[in-house]
Amino acid sequence: MISKELTVLNRAGIHARPAAEIAKRASAFSSDIFFEKDKMRINAKSIMGIITLGATYKTTILCTCSGDDEEAAMKAIGDFFEAKFEV
Repeated sequence: MISKELTVLNRAGIHARPAAEIAKRASAFSSDIFFEKDKMRINAKSIMGIITLGATYKTTILCTCSGDDEEAAMKAIGDFFEAKFEV
Protein backbone atom coordinates (compact mmCIF):
# COMPACT_ATOMS: atom_id res chain seq x y z
CA MET A 1 0.00 0.00 0.00
CA ILE A 2 1.24 3.48 -0.90
CA SER A 3 -0.13 6.90 0.04
CA LYS A 4 0.47 10.40 -1.28
CA GLU A 5 -1.01 13.80 -0.59
CA LEU A 6 -2.46 15.40 -3.71
CA THR A 7 -3.42 19.05 -4.05
CA VAL A 8 -6.25 20.33 -6.24
CA LEU A 9 -4.53 22.84 -8.53
CA ASN A 10 -7.50 23.54 -10.79
CA ARG A 11 -9.16 26.82 -9.74
CA ALA A 12 -12.63 25.32 -10.29
CA GLY A 13 -11.88 22.46 -7.89
CA ILE A 14 -13.18 18.96 -8.49
CA HIS A 15 -16.53 19.25 -10.27
CA ALA A 16 -18.38 16.76 -12.48
CA ARG A 17 -15.97 16.60 -15.44
CA PRO A 18 -12.75 16.04 -13.48
CA ALA A 19 -14.56 13.70 -11.09
CA ALA A 20 -15.67 11.56 -14.04
CA GLU A 21 -12.15 11.57 -15.50
CA ILE A 22 -10.56 10.66 -12.14
CA ALA A 23 -13.00 7.77 -11.71
CA LYS A 24 -12.33 6.62 -15.29
CA ARG A 25 -8.57 6.67 -14.75
CA ALA A 26 -8.84 4.95 -11.37
CA SER A 27 -11.11 2.24 -12.82
CA ALA A 28 -8.42 1.33 -15.35
CA PHE A 29 -6.41 -0.23 -12.49
CA SER A 30 -7.10 -3.35 -10.45
CA SER A 31 -5.75 -1.72 -7.28
CA ASP A 32 -8.05 -0.30 -4.63
CA ILE A 33 -7.79 3.48 -4.73
CA PHE A 34 -9.22 5.69 -1.99
CA PHE A 35 -9.29 9.42 -1.29
CA GLU A 36 -9.44 10.84 2.22
CA LYS A 37 -10.40 14.37 3.22
CA ASP A 38 -11.70 15.66 6.56
CA LYS A 39 -12.24 12.14 7.97
CA MET A 40 -14.24 11.18 4.85
CA ARG A 41 -12.93 8.18 2.89
CA ILE A 42 -14.27 7.45 -0.58
CA ASN A 43 -13.57 5.06 -3.42
CA ALA A 44 -11.77 6.94 -6.20
CA LYS A 45 -13.60 4.78 -8.75
CA SER A 46 -16.91 6.43 -7.75
CA ILE A 47 -17.84 9.70 -9.47
CA MET A 48 -20.42 10.56 -6.82
CA GLY A 49 -17.98 9.73 -4.04
CA ILE A 50 -15.40 12.09 -5.51
CA ILE A 51 -17.94 14.90 -5.86
CA THR A 52 -19.07 14.49 -2.24
CA LEU A 53 -15.56 15.35 -1.08
CA GLY A 54 -16.30 18.96 -2.01
CA ALA A 55 -12.66 19.51 -2.95
CA THR A 56 -12.05 23.11 -3.93
CA TYR A 57 -8.92 24.89 -5.18
CA LYS A 58 -5.83 24.09 -3.08
CA THR A 59 -7.60 21.34 -1.11
CA THR A 60 -5.24 18.54 -0.05
CA ILE A 61 -6.48 14.97 -0.43
CA LEU A 62 -4.74 11.83 0.76
CA CYS A 63 -4.68 9.20 -2.00
CA THR A 64 -4.08 5.58 -1.03
CA CYS A 65 -3.48 2.81 -3.56
CA SER A 66 -3.26 -0.87 -2.71
CA GLY A 67 -2.81 -3.74 -5.16
CA ASP A 68 -0.68 -5.24 -7.91
CA ASP A 69 -0.52 -2.05 -9.98
CA GLU A 70 -0.56 0.47 -7.11
CA GLU A 71 2.50 2.41 -8.27
CA ALA A 72 1.17 2.88 -11.81
CA ALA A 73 -2.23 3.87 -10.40
CA MET A 74 -0.69 6.46 -8.07
CA LYS A 75 1.38 7.89 -10.91
CA ALA A 76 -1.65 8.18 -13.21
CA ILE A 77 -3.82 9.86 -10.58
CA GLY A 78 -0.99 12.09 -9.32
CA ASP A 79 -0.07 13.19 -12.83
CA PHE A 80 -3.70 14.12 -13.54
CA PHE A 81 -3.84 16.27 -10.39
CA GLU A 82 -0.53 17.95 -11.29
CA ALA A 83 -1.84 18.68 -14.81
CA LYS A 84 -4.76 20.60 -13.24
CA PHE A 85 -7.19 18.01 -14.64
CA GLU A 86 -6.28 18.82 -18.22
CA VAL A 87 -6.62 15.77 -20.46
